[in-house]
Amino acid sequence: MRFSSLLLSAALLLSGSALAQTQATSPKPVIVLVHGAFAESSSWDSVIARLEKDGYTVIAAANPLRGVASDAAAVSGIVKSIKGSVVLVGHSYGGPVITEAADGNANVKALVYVAGFAPETGESSLTLSSKFPGSTLGDSLKTIALPGGDEDLYIRPEKFHAQFAADVPEARAAAMAATQRPVTLSALGEPSRVASWKALPSYMIYGTADRNIPASVMKFMAERAHARKVVVVEGASHAVMVSHPGEVTALIEIAASGK
Repeated sequence: MRFSSLLLSAALLLSGSALAQTQATSPKPVIVLVHGAFAESSSWDSVIARLEKDGYTVIAAANPLRGVASDAAAVSGIVKSIKGSVVLVGHSYGGPVITEAADGNANVKALVYVAGFAPETGESSLTLSSKFPGSTLGDSLKTIALPGGDEDLYIRPEKFHAQFAADVPEARAAAMAATQRPVTLSALGEPSRVASWKALPSYMIYGTADRNIPASVMKFMAERAHARKVVVVEGASHAVMVSHPGEVTALIEIAASGK
């Protein structure tokens, strides 16, 4: 009996050790970053460097900025190409895109909204941004007519720093203004078709000095979504991933860990 007990104990210890080893070596989720309007993939550069240093595989998706459904389909295609689990991260208008892109993709484990819209079905970026006062984006825009009657929207270069990235060094903000990618007016007004944050864990980070999406709007969306963790960065602008990459990275890694 004593010998059998020893064998059983050893077997349990070995199985526990094997389980721990499997858990320790299980792959981390792939982080898919989706930029929003008036930005592009390089806005994630400092976040990418930190995530990769911590062992994550990162994809900074090129968001077409043409329409929520079509943009989400492009991101969904990336998600479907990934064999393992995925954390979707969206900035600004990238929020509605990841919300829709997650639908039907069982490997998406969490949604992270970085100063990003988390729309209910039927809501758009325009309706949400005006839900509470505080946004000054409209007065900063210039438009370019497109064939078919739509319009491309840009932030005027001379207003970009104060409007979009007030806490970013002036030279960096000037480069961001020069490389900004426009969003169509119709994309900002397109109603969302699904609210996947109702079924997936959500996480949010935003700044108190955001002039694109007022902090009161972000607070409302975070409470409505019952976000697992909300980080409010005092004095941060809309470009919080550029000015505070450490805080943004930390939240993404919390989401990736399932905490």
